[in-house]
Amino acid sequence: MDTFLGFDAVMLARMQFGFTVAFHFIFPAFSIGLASFLAVLNGLYLWRKDEAYLRLFKYWLKIFAITFAMGVVSGITMSYQFGTNWSVFSDIAGPVIGPLMAYEVLTAFFLEAGFLGIMIFGRDKVGPGLHMFACLMVAVGTAISATWILSVNSWMQTPQGFAIAENGQFVPEDWWEIIFNPSFPYRLAHTLTAAYLTTAFIVGGVGAWHLLRGNKKNPGVRIMFSMAMWMAAIVAPLQIFLGDMHGLNTLEHQPAKVMAMEGHFESHPDGAPLYLFGIPDQEAQELKYAIGIPKVSSLILKHHLDAPLDGLDTIPREDQPPVAIVFWSFRIMVGLGFAMMGVGLWSLWARFRGRLYEAGWLHRAALVMGPSGLVAVIAGWITTEVGRQPYVVYGALRTAEAHSPLAASAVGTSLIAFVVIYFVIFGAGVAYILKLMHHAPALGERGVRVEPGPIRTSGITPERQMRESGRDIAPETS
Repeated sequence: MDTFLGFDAVMLARMQFGFTVAFHFIFPAFSIGLASFLAVLNGLYLWRKDEAYLRLFKYWLKIFAITFAMGVVSGITMSYQFGTNWSVFSDIAGPVIGPLMAYEVLTAFFLEAGFLGIMIFGRDKVGPGLHMFACLMVAVGTAISATWILSVNSWMQTPQGFAIAENGQFVPEDWWEIIFNPSFPYRLAHTLTAAYLTTAFIVGGVGAWHLLRGNKKNPGVRIMFSMAMWMAAIVAPLQIFLGDMHGLNTLEHQPAKVMAMEGHFESHPDGAPLYLFGIPDQEAQELKYAIGIPKVSSLILKHHLDAPLDGLDTIPREDQPPVAIVFWSFRIMVGLGFAMMGVGLWSLWARFRGRLYEAGWLHRAALVMGPSGLVAVIAGWITTEVGRQPYVVYGALRTAEAHSPLAASAVGTSLIAFVVIYFVIFGAGVAYILKLMHHAPALGERGVRVEPGPIRTSGITPERQMRESGRDIAPETS
């Protein structure tokens, strides 16, 4: 078998796509929620005429612009892999997924592109109403983009509404069934709330950082921390509920994935335990050193302590997903979800006592939990995608049959290039974002850099025009 560093071409192609998707996913997960946060801040400023909201808008607008750009760039490389590493998949499933991807561009991307410039640069060039409308359209556009992408991915998880043509291609029969496939509503709700929760904890972490540095009287710091903790307290419990609903849907349509998540190698006819810890041994088909709570898994999944649950002993070895990866990624996601809810409830207690801005240990916890949303969404994505294996279109097209006929050395070399380039380029971008977060929102916070436009009134220099309009010309970094 042709291998590179011990891996065949299929595994290297999976690793490459997994790496690029994981790197890409952190940016939309942040920008989707941040776009809505900016729209809310701008609306509050127009409503209350409070300078603190404008400061926060300008503060986070710079970060949003960089995050959005990195999300677009990192997403482009993924689309090329459909033609390079997964050309067979593109050929077979293209008649179904191609139009859905096109709809994402025609609706969401065009909407975002049409109003993004006005949102970022247009505060002093258009009226407040049009600028507010642009902020709303960008926020809506990010949600629409997620909707189409999740529809595509959900169809790959729970495919329906298609037929197989004589040439082997999947051809659409019912677009409503394809778009609104069985897992789509649950995955859409779960992912969007995850994006909002991710943004809340990043914003809350930045607010906590500045509170710990002694900026307790800074109105912008207080507002961002308070709003983030409200989101954590409200959305984290909702996210856990939506995750439970998603899990029940997965049990119905992808039972092998749930078996791997739960670590159930054996069937349990009289109630299955909830394993908190264990070391999955797929070769031996057992969970070693298992620590569990009797019958609780049946209670969660079937709402009855004695409900029977099938195990992986009912699934052929060749159809089982990699259990260890799914088992641990699921526990990371769930553990972080409950930790988020704990921080949200803690903030409610501190708010009730009037110590939201004085509770040092709460601020430390919020700071530590700042990147938790990003880790949780990656863990959730790994659970979903690895749990689907060995299929790329569940039950219809195996991953091993969907890759391009490439040499392992070619795929491996490009994977190494991706890793090096991504860490250099996107590492620099993340470092700059952290630099922007390092300073607290200040009076007169400057927004995204704006160069002087053409001068249409004689006798007025660009410097004078910028000064008299009060327009921001550079970001504040001190």
